Amino acid sequence: MRYFIVDDDKASRLMLKNILEGQELGMVIGEADSGVKAIPQILSLTPDLVLIDLLMPDLDGIETIQQLKSQGFNGQFIMLSQVVSKEMVGEAYQVGVEFFIHKPINQIEVQSVLRRTAEQLRLKNSLTTIRESLALIGTLDQPKVKRTIKEIVLAKLHDMGIIGESGSRDIVTIVEVLAEQNAAQLPPLKELYEAALHKMGVQAKEIPKESKAMEQRIRRSILTAIDHLASLGAVDYTISEFEYYAPRFFDFQEITQRMKQIQEESFGMKAVKVNSKKFLQVLYIETMEEQKKNL
Repeated sequence: MRYFIVDDDKASRLMLKNILEGQELGMVIGEADSGVKAIPQILSLTPDLVLIDLLMPDLDGIETIQQLKSQGFNGQFIMLSQVVSKEMVGEAYQVGVEFFIHKPINQIEVQSVLRRTAEQLRLKNSLTTIRESLALIGTLDQPKVKRTIKEIVLAKLHDMGIIGESGSRDIVTIVEVLAEQNAAQLPPLKELYEAALHKMGVQAKEIPKESKAMEQRIRRSILTAIDHLASLGAVDYTISEFEYYAPRFFDFQEITQRMKQIQEESFGMKAVKVNSKKFLQVLYIETMEEQKKNL
């Protein structure tokens, strides 16, 4: 991945560059200490991801992003911020920021966010390629191609903001297993996890240990989806992803509780209940219904 760093603090730029290159997360192709200086460089270099500080003189991070987008830049942005207010989150989402890194910079958080963002971008590009290929096939007047289970599930995980999570592969495999079994309803989760691991080629003796790890990966992914949708809802509950996914896939009371915490800028967020079985059941049913429409 090719990164560009925009921050008026030289120490922050150096720290981010050291983390990126030291952990082999990508290559820093440029940096600037202001939005004004960054714009022509970013338009010329076209990085994959721009790490940009919120508070800068002349042009702040959001204004810089708006100008870049108005001039045709299509890369992704990660916002660097010391303070995350409801208003700022709302503005950032509206201009296309998907992730935040909090200041003071923490190496573990930077690694986690950048790996997740890079994976999400790679998968997003794959989906784009698939859609373009399907569109081309349509223009050639070929028979309609049925979307695979994986393509449908990944599109939904992307909408929920978790396509780059480590549990996304587990979730895709689980839905594929259920489809192969033509399951009318979900079996016990333990059995489902074991069947998915078997499909992945995990050795039998490793399955009990890996099953617990899979359970935790899926729970973390669902928690991330809850946070993502709650953040969208806290800004505007008419956003299509929030309207569609929040009431179908989750306990809506948990979503509204998280929204309230975000709106009140609460510290020490309360734990959210995760219903993995409901999430997987709804995802499986919707995936199969969508695939039938493509027949």
